[in-house]
Amino acid sequence: MQPPTSSYSSLVFWPTVQPCGFCAASSARKIKPFFMINLSVADLAHVLSLPLRIYYYISHHWPFQKALCLLCFYLKYLNMYASICFLTCISLQRCFFLLKPFRARNWKRRYDVGISAAIWIIVGTACLPFPLLRSTYLDNNNESCFADLGYKKMNAVALVVMITVAELAGFVVPVVIIAWCTWKTIISLRQPPMAFQGISERQKALRMVFMCAAVFFICFTPYHINFIFYTMVKETIISSCPIVQSTLYFHPFCLCLASLCCLLDPILYYFMASEFRDQLSRHGSSTKAKLHQTKTISTQYA
Repeated sequence: MQPPTSSYSSLVFWPTVQPCGFCAASSARKIKPFFMINLSVADLAHVLSLPLRIYYYISHHWPFQKALCLLCFYLKYLNMYASICFLTCISLQRCFFLLKPFRARNWKRRYDVGISAAIWIIVGTACLPFPLLRSTYLDNNNESCFADLGYKKMNAVALVVMITVAELAGFVVPVVIIAWCTWKTIISLRQPPMAFQGISERQKALRMVFMCAAVFFICFTPYHINFIFYTMVKETIISSCPIVQSTLYFHPFCLCLASLCCLLDPILYYFMASEFRDQLSRHGSSTKAKLHQTKTISTQYA
């Protein structure tokens, strides 16, 4: 028995009359945790050095090689600025995918790889001055490390350049980007959703952007506010006793808050993992429905 032409037409044009479903699935598949993986690597690099930090601050004695001290010191700043960059990338990507879903379909994995590689190279190079400024005094006192290391004074030009780059590239620009992404995501919730974009997808995007903003402001804002005063105190530019005392007092707390990102980032991992579970569940349900529909049609016209 020959099937009617209309039945064949419905099978041929079925993908065409349901483009929105394909767009939604394509958009969902584009949400890859590549930046999140890099964020976890940055956290892991810092977490691995924490036992040595704990040992030193309990015993006030550094029995290991000076190179290991500088490496742990370096990993602290590498983690902080790499985390800032990847949190910014996560917020920007989620906002972009939400606002430009059709353009998000053309997003390639190699873009994430290239951006991540550039971040590691730039941040890794930019963080080198932090341990280098402390390495001068290691030969004089091998038992000291971390905050007890000496500080090599810089000339005025180098000092201004370091503070400007650290504050602008490491704090001000990411703050502006994350704030803009949060604002645009909130605005999108007030607009009618597109045909293939449910309100739940927007809410999940807003939740992810909000979490990135919360981690950023809680962990990194106090440090970068205190960083300017701390550097000027170390350079003896500020000599006012109350300012010096308050800056040195708050500096350890700001460093602890910066390390807190290693504890808050897993909340982002949880939200991303729950999204992937939802996507897998929806993809599995749609696949089963398609297979059942195909089997039914095949049986009908066998």
